[in-house]
Amino acid sequence: MMTIQNHAKARLLAGDLSLGMGIRQARTVDIGRIAKACGYDWLFIDMEHNSMSLDTAAQLCVATADAGITPLIRVPGHEQFHASRLLDSGALGIVVPHVNDRAEAERMVANCLFPPAGRRSVPGSLPQVDFRPMPVCDLIRVVNDSMLLVAMIETPAGIENLDEIAAVAGIDVLLMGGNDLAAELGIPGEFSHPRMQDAFRRIAAACRRHGKFPGVGGIYDHAIMQGYVEAGARFILSGSDLAFLMAGANARSSFLRGLPTGLAAAAGRA
Repeated sequence: MMTIQNHAKARLLAGDLSLGMGIRQARTVDIGRIAKACGYDWLFIDMEHNSMSLDTAAQLCVATADAGITPLIRVPGHEQFHASRLLDSGALGIVVPHVNDRAEAERMVANCLFPPAGRRSVPGSLPQVDFRPMPVCDLIRVVNDSMLLVAMIETPAGIENLDEIAAVAGIDVLLMGGNDLAAELGIPGEFSHPRMQDAFRRIAAACRRHGKFPGVGGIYDHAIMQGYVEAGARFILSGSDLAFLMAGANARSSFLRGLPTGLAAAAGRA
């Protein structure tokens, strides 16, 4: 019987860190192979905070899966079509922002999973199974089994309703959105603040009670990231293509600007 390999989910189930790269600038299909070569398990294709078209995101989904890592889509909202069109185009998981209560979590699952687990419409064929014809009952089973559903916890309401969110069957990960949560708590950018640490401890505890995986995104200082991993974070949005490009480009230009040139170099050789 055919199965679909979800590398991000497999890492979590094995007890390992599952590492993702955020995609905001990349538009070419080689980014999946680049991320794979750099040690990542999934792409976080961000349809909330970039101008990428649905067609480009669909191309990235197929190419990323072919490269051997998992394409995940952060949808821009909670409407059914935000998720279903990308799932029909090859995504192996959906990240939903600003999940605040049970009703929103249940709607997320209904949008993303086929019946009986959800209410997603069944298409004729899918890239996740290489477009092979197969009985509908088998298609539903293998696709549902491979899905990774990530609820982002980014507000005080989400923190207060953690247990009811985590209890929803079908959700795999509770991902703390560091930037938005800190801003909502009135401590923007203060990722090591006790209120942020307490929020994550509550997320991790809810995950333990309900068999989910805790995650962290938006926090990229190494020492602070280490603290969250030590506190139990397993699903890690590790940075974005833009941030990695800026860091590498800044490091190279700083090195070259620091080299002696012109008269100073000539004087040094004299």
